[in-house]
Amino acid sequence: MGQIILGVGDYGASNRPGEEVKTFALGSCVSVILLDPKTRTVGMVHVALPEAAINKAKSLQKPGYFADTGIPALLNEMAKFGCQPKGKGMVVKLCGGANVMDTNDTFQIGKRNALSIKKVLWKYGMGAVAEDLGGNFSRTVTVSVDTGEILLSSPGRPNWKL
Repeated sequence: MGQIILGVGDYGASNRPGEEVKTFALGSCVSVILLDPKTRTVGMVHVALPEAAINKAKSLQKPGYFADTGIPALLNEMAKFGCQPKGKGMVVKLCGGANVMDTNDTFQIGKRNALSIKKVLWKYGMGAVAEDLGGNFSRTVTVSVDTGEILLSSPGRPNWKL
């Protein structure tokens, strides 16, 4: 069984049987998971910040780092597998967006990431059918290409599915 491991700001897709797409330790970051039932393709982007306007150079080097550039980049990647380039027919799920280090809730990066992602998805006529957002704990997310099943884990907690 192969794995595509995504770091912060990375995105990837697969439709290879037996493969998984995985990202570790989502704190305030949000994982956008796209599942295309027609092509049996799974895609994920690990979004760190809401808007590319704060660092245009970084958005060109690593578009997945920002919600407004990461989702279009993921859709383009999935189009290489025969998926609709505008996301038509895809199932959307979201994970992360926690408040792990900002104890006073000053910056609200997780909430801002989730809101920005939802705004970008709405522009494509897409919305999440399931989400596991917020809280004060990090999440590791694993998506199976074979089943589309999403398994989440966090230290000190039993694993759960989305």
